[in-house]
Amino acid sequence: MKLLNEYEYKIPKIWFYEVKGVHDVVTAEEIKTAKKLSNLRSKVFLETRAYLRQSLSKLFDLDPLEIPVNADPGEPPILPPSMGNISLSHCKDAIIIVWHQSKIGIDIERTDRDFNHIKVAEKYFFHTNKSIHKKKLTKYMILNQWCAVEAAIKWDHGKLSKDINHWQYYEKPKELINNKKNLHLSYSQINFHDWTIALAYEEKNFLNPEIICSSKNF
Repeated sequence: MKLLNEYEYKIPKIWFYEVKGVHDVVTAEEIKTAKKLSNLRSKVFLETRAYLRQSLSKLFDLDPLEIPVNADPGEPPILPPSMGNISLSHCKDAIIIVWHQSKIGIDIERTDRDFNHIKVAEKYFFHTNKSIHKKKLTKYMILNQWCAVEAAIKWDHGKLSKDINHWQYYEKPKELINNKKNLHLSYSQINFHDWTIALAYEEKNFLNPEIICSSKNF
């Protein structure tokens, strides 16, 4: 296994992939697990795990099938403590993966996602941030907020349905706060072609991530 130097170990690394139905780098156990899922969930499970293994194999110079990752369906992927931390997210046409030495969460959404942003804000965000004015809201603002909060939930290894109402989002400074669990996180957002990407982490002085892209350039 390749040992990362101190500088490499401190820099978060992101991999972006467009969904193409790839699932040629998965273990026999992952194939067995996929057979228990619905057709759609099976495809997503196999492709995300294939790209996860591909990405980490390049980082650590290991055979993809030898990456010791625990990544059950619906659960956050976990590496041995000595290998750092990972998080992944997907939307209908893209998969995003991040690796960092410390805990980190990531989320990706299409910027043209069709949803009623006023109703989403009323249901999930107005009660935690009274400074939001309905007339000033835009769909893009709420999409970014949703993306950042979901990244925070992934950092916490939580569940969207149970935790979304407990997170507060602040644009300035870029903070995410969960008073129920006494959690204070920072976040970054990346606008990339047709997608918006959010990262959630504890560090105040966060190094710019190293972007490793499969088919598009940042």
